[in-house]
Amino acid sequence: MYNTGLVVRSTGSWYEVLTTDKHIWQCRLKGKFKIKGLKTSNPIAVGDKVKFEVEDVIENTGIIFEIEPRENYIIRKSVHKTGHGHILAANLDQAVIIVTLNYPRTSLGFLDRFLVSAESFRIPVTIVFNKVDLLSEEEKDYLADLAAMYEAIGYPCVFTSAVQNIGIAEFSHLLSGKITLLSGHSGVGKSSLVNVIAPDLDLKTSAISDFANKGVHTTTFATMFEIAEDSYIIDTPGIKELGLIDIEPSELSHFFPEMRAKLGDCKFHNCKHLNEPHCAVLEAVATGEIAESRYMSYLSMMDNDDNRR
Repeated sequence: MYNTGLVVRSTGSWYEVLTTDKHIWQCRLKGKFKIKGLKTSNPIAVGDKVKFEVEDVIENTGIIFEIEPRENYIIRKSVHKTGHGHILAANLDQAVIIVTLNYPRTSLGFLDRFLVSAESFRIPVTIVFNKVDLLSEEEKDYLADLAAMYEAIGYPCVFTSAVQNIGIAEFSHLLSGKITLLSGHSGVGKSSLVNVIAPDLDLKTSAISDFANKGVHTTTFATMFEIAEDSYIIDTPGIKELGLIDIEPSELSHFFPEMRAKLGDCKFHNCKHLNEPHCAVLEAVATGEIAESRYMSYLSMMDNDDNRR
């Protein structure tokens, strides 16, 4: 006899598995798991649906023997194992990337890498621009232009401030009835935002360190929380880098919606949009139809510069 459940926390060797009766079991893997065609540093991710055998009822432990097929997942290059990926979360309804223009600054390269990773599995993304209360008038104008650019290519944008309660109702509605991956650099305010809409969770928060205006990690392991009935968030450790994996240069442009719209318009069917003649993407960049910042992100990913922007 076996049980099925949802992995809600992974600490590397042990996994917390939630069953339909809201009971959490402490489980470990049976032997070594290898998923065909995928080299990962973590065989099981938060969001995975698994089958397990009860090992000890008193100790509340079990042994996972099967991972059910994933609908999707978001993966990045492992920072520990060369040539391996690290799965941030699996079986998502959507992803929310939390971005700050300052305190700390989120680079557009990082944001675009996240969007490409999500696009590769058709995971819808909403961009949340947080800490808008700290922005100058000039920064607010820049933010308006930036958000308009992303919304034009299909990414809804929300503006929030946990301190001044700006956009909190919209943020709460965004998460309702879904399994959502929350991601972003350390210090962008993920935990503060969640604490406003789900105070019972009391997620740990930390001030921005003065050193280099960067956040301090407060989340050690990816964890799934139920914030309301049928509404779950997966809180991930703040990500410094997001290395792409398993995306070929020839298909990278497919994951930029504005470039995908130009497929078939270039002179050459295998156009890489670098310096080819009669390239529809290059022409669109020249006329401003495709944002220069997005094209620079594309070039950076094509360069494969250790994926560290």
